[in-house]
Amino acid sequence: MIEFYDFKREYNELKNEIHKKINNVLRSGNFIEGNEVKNFESQFSNYIGTKYGIGVNSGSDALYMAIKALDIGEGDEVITPSQTFISTVDAISRNMAIPTFVDVDPDTFCIDTSLIESKITEKTRAIIAVHLYGHPAEMDSIVKIAKKNNLFIIEDCAQAHGARYKGMRVGSMGDIGCFSFYPVKNLGAYGDGGFINLNDEYLSEKIRMMHNYGQSKKNHHDFVGINSRLDELQAAILNVKLEYLDYWNKLRNNLANIYNVRIDGSLYKIPIVKEYVDHAYHMYVIRSCKRDEIKRYLLKNNIQSMIHYPIPVHKQKAYINLGIHDKLPQTEEICNEILSLPMNPWIKNYEVEKICEILNNCGENNE
Repeated sequence: MIEFYDFKREYNELKNEIHKKINNVLRSGNFIEGNEVKNFESQFSNYIGTKYGIGVNSGSDALYMAIKALDIGEGDEVITPSQTFISTVDAISRNMAIPTFVDVDPDTFCIDTSLIESKITEKTRAIIAVHLYGHPAEMDSIVKIAKKNNLFIIEDCAQAHGARYKGMRVGSMGDIGCFSFYPVKNLGAYGDGGFINLNDEYLSEKIRMMHNYGQSKKNHHDFVGINSRLDELQAAILNVKLEYLDYWNKLRNNLANIYNVRIDGSLYKIPIVKEYVDHAYHMYVIRSCKRDEIKRYLLKNNIQSMIHYPIPVHKQKAYINLGIHDKLPQTEEICNEILSLPMNPWIKNYEVEKICEILNNCGENNE
């Protein structure tokens, strides 16, 4: 079986370094906001290219606190794509704000910037740029629109660790960048974790207080906050793995090149990458109108695949019940055709070649 993500291979490669770090934390007796968290906050913010960085409990909390820190709340509108993981939109709703959905570019799967301005109203406060599957959103256009309309930009970088747009790391171009360290991410913990990147000192201090009960100093709580601290053990693991991130992303790109060459482009639509971006290839996503048949055929041949995501957020029960009935033709077509193939640094070249061979056989038999 070629698994979609094989944690055993990752662990076997890193176990000596991981065990050493974990044992150091256990011996220290310092499990909350210790040196590992401080070191990781410094290293990761430097890596992304921002002045400040705060480790938090999850990518979902990162998005929630980003919106809250910008004083976006009840009745405010936030522009977002619907083709994303639900936590992007959940963070808007948890702040009592209203998601305004915009369709996506069928090539990159990121928000179609040509449609954004038509959705801006007097209640619009921010745009969430989702760098989906590892391909950066069109940030020049988003920044231009945001400046023209006095809007905030939040970057959802949960699937794009290390990706670049015109040389700049994602997470460094908006007002706030949000990352997830869920285990399958390009930079993943062995549990939940998240991060907030930014250059504004005031917002940084506000979020740092917010993620620790609104506490300015011990026993002094200036506002109602939450408990969303990055765990010391997870930070220790992330400190090990950060050293490998660029190398792993290079391996992902090498695997993507094999897919690109070996998959029959007359049978499937393969990813399109803009020439001015560095794709992180969190996912390698193909399109076919016979997606479900292909998924079954792959599994029959011992190859796992997944769909990210089969139901767009605006079609989810939670948002239909809120009276949101947007029609997003590209998003809805994409969700019926996309299929994510195995993509991680521990897949072997010959396994990708085998996947391509089976895919092509399936496509030819289904013509």
